Amino acid sequence: MSNQEQQERPEKDPDLRSTEVTEGYEKAPHRAMFRAMGYDDEDLSSPMIGIANPAADITPCNVHLDDVADAAYDGIDDTEGMPIEFGTITISDAISMGTEGMKASLISREIIADSVELVTFGERMDGIVTIGGCDKNMPGMMMAAIRTDLPSVFLYGGSIMPGEHDGREVTIQNVFEGVGAVADGEMTEGELDEMERHACPGAGSCGGMFTANTMASISEALGFAPLGSASPPAEHESRYEEARRAGELAVEVVQERRRPSDFLTRESFENAIALQVAVGGSTNAVLHLLALAAEAGIDLDIETFNDISARTPKIADLQPGGEKVMNDLHEVGGVPVVLKALNDAGLLHGDELTVTGNTIAEELDRIDPPAIEDLDADYLYPVEDPIHKRGAIRILSGNLAPDGAVIKITGEDHLHHEGPVRVFEQEEGAMEYVQEGHVESGDVICIRNEGPQGGPGMREMLGVTSAVAGQGHAEDVALFTDGRFSGATRGFSIGHVAPEAFVGGPIAALEDGDTVTIDIDNHELSVDLTDEEMQQRLEDYDPEPTYDSGVLAKYHSDFGSAANGAVTNPGAKWD
Repeated sequence: MSNQEQQERPEKDPDLRSTEVTEGYEKAPHRAMFRAMGYDDEDLSSPMIGIANPAADITPCNVHLDDVADAAYDGIDDTEGMPIEFGTITISDAISMGTEGMKASLISREIIADSVELVTFGERMDGIVTIGGCDKNMPGMMMAAIRTDLPSVFLYGGSIMPGEHDGREVTIQNVFEGVGAVADGEMTEGELDEMERHACPGAGSCGGMFTANTMASISEALGFAPLGSASPPAEHESRYEEARRAGELAVEVVQERRRPSDFLTRESFENAIALQVAVGGSTNAVLHLLALAAEAGIDLDIETFNDISARTPKIADLQPGGEKVMNDLHEVGGVPVVLKALNDAGLLHGDELTVTGNTIAEELDRIDPPAIEDLDADYLYPVEDPIHKRGAIRILSGNLAPDGAVIKITGEDHLHHEGPVRVFEQEEGAMEYVQEGHVESGDVICIRNEGPQGGPGMREMLGVTSAVAGQGHAEDVALFTDGRFSGATRGFSIGHVAPEAFVGGPIAALEDGDTVTIDIDNHELSVDLTDEEMQQRLEDYDPEPTYDSGVLAKYHSDFGSAANGAVTNPGAKWD
């Protein structure tokens, strides 16, 4: 064979972006670098598809993702694609919870998006498979896909199986609430120790309809992931089948030039919200959906969540409000069961496209999930006879939250609360107050200076809310904050109060003893102060940033309002 013949390679689609680093004699140095990693002529002539992998040993949510990525790699490789795996960061929300380190969590969403965008841009990739494990992975990966507008498939790592303690299933939520129960004398430290040792039996994201599973479910409704891909548990064979399928689909979407901008619309976001409120999903999804819409340039305001909750019933009773977890939903058909019920009732836009190239209605027809009425599942309810007539998410306003605040309704018995407020400047003071046993029925607790800029990073405060719930006050003590609450939070907890205290929002004017009114039916969060009184209190308000160097100082100045998704991308559009 001549030298000329040896240099001939299969013909490559000239419209692929990766030709910039693989084609022509002048790209010989570039190809030499690829050959050093084992890529051959066939690879170099194929679509270059990145696999963004946040695998890490710092959280069970992500500890297995190398294996998930390997399955996606094989799917790409066997479908004549060129798979290139690269890493990005993650933060364990559960491990950083209740510490100063939790300020890193929301920042990690931005860094994940930035890093995936940078790698795919810098290496001239043609498409990506984005993998998510812990909470901020999911929105971060989808934000990156939107920014690049590369043909993309989202792949969830799957959730953990529930543990077993004292003859019942338990999750990390039970352990957090056990801390409060110990402080209140309702549980011994020995009992908590036993629960701790059995609550998390292996790999995967927290099992309830907390933030990770909410966002994974939403990836199906938005169109980023194939229907049915969110629910297989992390350690089930079906999870790896989904991973391989995602790799195969990634080659297809590159060949067909199927991009996020082809299926993301105002209506697809309405579908995502409808699913969120129907399953009692995490309040954090409000923040993340607003951020995703801003990245996509889609007009979505926070009041839309009220509008959709008003017309969409809650039909799934999953943790944290109920007892069942994602695996229970998987065993009866997964997220498509809920989507089918909503679509059949006219509560979805069934003609919205998905990453498969089919509409969501066509995909439901193809999968043919069972009707809720035909299932033996006492935690799923028909649309005509729901657990709650309105969806789980409500947006409050009023003179304490003129730009909105978010609450998830886990019960319908306690929708009005009024009383004198106890104000804490940060989470630590509130946690100490609760753990020392000062909380009583009827209390109103405010935690401020935990917003996107003021924290910075808008900490989740599952420790505080779980301690309150563990002491039996989930429904009769109200908490509100300009920070966030975890997807595992239940009870009368209001987050995302905007504007936040740091920028001079009304929450900064509160003083101990002010009477606060929370009226869920009327969407009200207010204090018995006039505008003039609040303005007078704020006249000399000029807070200093908590950090003056490093990554936290950077994001203190970069974050936008929670009312717009707390985005940092200067090109994001939200008005």
